[in-house]
Amino acid sequence: MGWYRAASGIVKHSIRRNLHRGGSLCYATRNIVLSSTSRNFQTTVFKSKAQTAPAPRPVSLSSLTDNFLDGTSSVYLEELQRAWEADPNSVDESWDNFFRKFVGQASTSPGISGQTIQESMPLLLLVRVYQVNGHMKAKLDPLGLEERKTPNELDLALYGFTEADLDREFFLGVWNMSGFLSENRPVQTLREKIETPAVIQFSRERREVIFDRLAWSTLFENFLAPNGLQHRGLGLKGGETLIPGMKEMFDRASDIGVENIVMGMAHRGRLNVLGNVVRKPLRQIFCEFSGGGLPVDEAGLYTGTGDVKYHLGTSYDRPTRGGRRLHLALVANPSHLEAVNPLVIGKIRAKQYYSNDAERMKNMGVLIHGDGSFVGQGVELYTSCSTIKLAFTTDSKSGRSSQYSTDVAKALNAPIFHVNADDVEAVIHACELAAEWRQTFHSEVVVDLVCYRRFGHNEIDEPSFTQPKMYKVIRNHPSALEIYQKKLLELADLTKEDIDKIHKKVTSILNDEFLASKDYVPERRDWLSAYWSGFKSPEQLSRIRNTGVKPEILKHVGKAITALPENFTPHKAVKRIYEQRAQMLETGEDIDRGFAEALAFATLIVEGNHVRLSGQDVERGTFSHRHAVVHDQATWEKYCPLDHVIMNQNEEMFTVSNSSLSDDFANGAQVIFDNFLSCGESKWLRQAGLVVLLPNGYDGQGPEHSSAGLERFLQMADDHPYIIPEMDPTLRKQIQECNWQIVNVTTPANFFHILRRQIHREFRKPLIVLSPKNLLRSKTLNIRRLILCSGKVYYELDDQRIKVDAKDDAICRVEQLCPFPCDLVQRELKRYPMLDAEVVWCQEEPMNMGGYTYVLPRLITSMKSLGRGGYNDIKYVGRAPSAATATGFLKVHYKEQAELVEKALQSEPINFPY
Repeated sequence: MGWYRAASGIVKHSIRRNLHRGGSLCYATRNIVLSSTSRNFQTTVFKSKAQTAPAPRPVSLSSLTDNFLDGTSSVYLEELQRAWEADPNSVDESWDNFFRKFVGQASTSPGISGQTIQESMPLLLLVRVYQVNGHMKAKLDPLGLEERKTPNELDLALYGFTEADLDREFFLGVWNMSGFLSENRPVQTLREKIETPAVIQFSRERREVIFDRLAWSTLFENFLAPNGLQHRGLGLKGGETLIPGMKEMFDRASDIGVENIVMGMAHRGRLNVLGNVVRKPLRQIFCEFSGGGLPVDEAGLYTGTGDVKYHLGTSYDRPTRGGRRLHLALVANPSHLEAVNPLVIGKIRAKQYYSNDAERMKNMGVLIHGDGSFVGQGVELYTSCSTIKLAFTTDSKSGRSSQYSTDVAKALNAPIFHVNADDVEAVIHACELAAEWRQTFHSEVVVDLVCYRRFGHNEIDEPSFTQPKMYKVIRNHPSALEIYQKKLLELADLTKEDIDKIHKKVTSILNDEFLASKDYVPERRDWLSAYWSGFKSPEQLSRIRNTGVKPEILKHVGKAITALPENFTPHKAVKRIYEQRAQMLETGEDIDRGFAEALAFATLIVEGNHVRLSGQDVERGTFSHRHAVVHDQATWEKYCPLDHVIMNQNEEMFTVSNSSLSDDFANGAQVIFDNFLSCGESKWLRQAGLVVLLPNGYDGQGPEHSSAGLERFLQMADDHPYIIPEMDPTLRKQIQECNWQIVNVTTPANFFHILRRQIHREFRKPLIVLSPKNLLRSKTLNIRRLILCSGKVYYELDDQRIKVDAKDDAICRVEQLCPFPCDLVQRELKRYPMLDAEVVWCQEEPMNMGGYTYVLPRLITSMKSLGRGGYNDIKYVGRAPSAATATGFLKVHYKEQAELVEKALQSEPINFPY
C-alpha cells in the first residue's frame, strides 16, 4: 500500500496497518520508491488539470551535503535553530526555509502541538527511507518463497519513534526545497493515489464483475487441457489476474480519452488475451487448434502459410464499462518473443498521425513482457508518447543482476508498480493507476505482475527438474480465483450460489463454443482494414501507375528544399551542396542521388503522403550525402527544408531522426527481416511497405563496410527460379505475388522512381535498397547495356571496356534483382544473339555471397525459354568463395577488383561456376 499521507501539510503514518503487515501492492519507481542502490531521486506529484507547475527534476543526495537533509541529532537541530533565531543568514538556505515554514505554520496547525522540531527531521528522514526501501516490506511473492531481509534503516527506533507514534499526526509544512516532497508547490490531491495509505475499496457490484472476469480467465485455462487444445499453449496459469487487470485498465483508459489500443505480447497467456480481452471468437480459436480455419481465396485455394495459433493476432471494437467503444488490436508476432514491440510502437505512431492525434491521447500502446526480455531501444522523434508495459515476473534472479527485472525502466524515469498477482484487486488498482498516469503525464509506465508459472515453461514441461522447492509449493497453492472467491465469501459480497452461477455460465459457454467449432466455417480472411481500405491483395491485380512528375512541380518543390532561411549560417561545405542542388534544379543536369532522394520525398509530401526516415546518422546521411537537417554554425539551431515544402505543412508529414548506431547494421536486425518483412504477408496476411536503405560497397574498407548481406535477402525471396512468371506489361502481377523487392540501383533517376513507385500502387511490399557508397554523389544518367551485373561494378566495367576498346561486349545492369525481371533479361538476350556462348554474371562479392546463387537458376530459366544455352553457358566473374565479406587490405582489394573487371572483358572462357 502507501507509506504516508501527504495532504494539506499533514502526514499521518499508518505503518502498522500497511507496511508492518506487508501489502500486496508495491509502488517502486524512480519517482516514488527507489532501490537502495540508487543515489538519485525524484518526487513526482500527480498534477490536477488546473495545475501548471514545472516538471520535477532529479536531485542528487550528495549535492545536499551539510544542509537540510543531513541533520539527524536533536542537539544539532537545537543549535541550528538557536543560530537561525539569532541570524537567519548564518544557516544554509534550505534550513532557513525549513525554520520559516515550520515556525510560521506549526503553531497554527491544529492537533500537533506536541510535535517538536527535533521530531520533524527524523520524521522526514523516515519518510524518505520508506520511499527508497519501503518496497522491501511489501508482500510481492505469491508463493511466499522469497526471502527478504528488512533493511535496518526501516526500524522506527532508529529515528526515535515507537509503536505509540504510529497513529499520531505530524506537520510537514510546505517546503521550498528543490527536489524534495513538494517540488516548490503544495502537495496536490492526486498525489494521494500514490502515497496515501488508503484501503482499496470496491463496491459489491464491481467485485462481482471482477470475479466474473477472473473466472473467465481461469476457467478458459482449465478448459484447454482436457479438450486437447493446449498444444504447448504456454498458458496463463499462475498469472490469471492479468485478464481482469487489462480489462479494467482499458475501461479506465477509455473513460479518460483513449479510443484505440494496439497491443504486443509474446506467447504466455496469448490465447487467453485473444479470447477474453480482444474477443476473438472462441469457436474460431478452438477450430484453429483442431486443424481448421485455413484461409482461402475466392477460388477456394489456401492462401499464405499460416502460423502457430498463439502467434496470430486480431482486432475488435470492445464496449467498455462506461458505455463507450474501444478499438483493440493484438499484433501478430513470431517466436522471437519481444521482436514485435517496436512494430507496436510504429503502428501506434502511424495511427496517431493519421487520426490527427497530436496530443497522443486517443491512441495508446500496451506491451506485455516476460521478465527475461524487459529491455528497449528506440528513436527519439518516433515515440508514440508513452506505452503501458505489463511485465510477467517470477522470483528467479539468475537472469538479471538487479532486484527486479523491470529496474531498467528507472533509466526512463518511468514509474514501476510492482504487484502481487495473486491479489486481483491490487492488480486492478495498479492497472487503472497506470492508465491514469499515462494519460496525465504522457510518459512510459510499468506494471510488474509478480506471479508464477503453474506448469513451468509450457504444459508439457517438468519444472521440478530444476525448481523442486518452488513446484512443491505450487502443487498445493490455490489459484487467484480460489483466493478471491474465498475473500468475497468472507466479506459476504457474493454467496456460494452467486459463485456457482458464474462458474456454470462460463463453463457452459466454453462447451457450446467448443461444439460449435467443429462445424465452424471461417469467413474469407480480412487482408486489409481501416487505413488500408482501397489496397489490393495478391488475388486482386493492380495496374501500373506512372511515377513521373511534371517539370513545373519538380521545380516548385526543388526551390523549397534548396532554400535556407535568411540569417541562417550553414557550414560552408553544406552551403556549397545546397548551391549545387539549386544549380542542378535550374539546368536539369547532373542530379546526384542525394538530391534525387530529396525530390522523391518532397513530391510525395506534396501529394499528401507521410514520410518517416530513421537510422544511424540519417539526418546528414551516413556518408554526408543527404543533409536533410542543416545546423546553424552560429546559433546551433536546426532547419529541415523538407518541413517547408507546402504552405502550413503538418510538422509530422516528414520526420527524420537519428537512431542508435547499434540499430544500423542489417545483420543485427535479421530477426525483423526473417520474421516480419520477408514472410509477414504469407504468415499473417499483413502487408508492409517499409523501405530499407542499406549502404554497401566493395571499397577495401574491410568486412563490416560490405556487410549488407545481399545474398541473405535473396535467399528469402519466394519467386520460383525455374518458372517464367506471367509478364503482362500493364499489370504488377509479378511484384504483387512476390514477398518483397530487392534492388541495387545505380542511377539517381532509378532511385527517384523506385521510391515513388513504393507509394504509387494499390498494394504494399517491403523494399530492400542497396546503396553503394561511392555512387551516392554519382551524376551518370546515360545507361549502356553490357555484361549482366548489378550495382557499382557497372561503372568499373564500363571504364575497363573503354580502356581496352572492347566494342563487341555489352553490359546490362540488373537494377531490380527480386522479383527477377525475366522479361527484361530475355529482351536483352534477344538484342545480342551473337552472345549465345558468352553470357557472364559479374559481381564484386565472393561467389557464396551477393546475387550469383539467386540469379543463376533464374537466368538459366530465362535463356532456356528462348532456346538458348544452359548451365555451362553462364560464366561467373567475381571473388572466390570466402568466409568474410571483404578484405580489409586496400592493396588486396585493388588487385582483386582489377582482376575481376579484366576477366569480365576477356574473350577467353572464364571462371565456370563449377
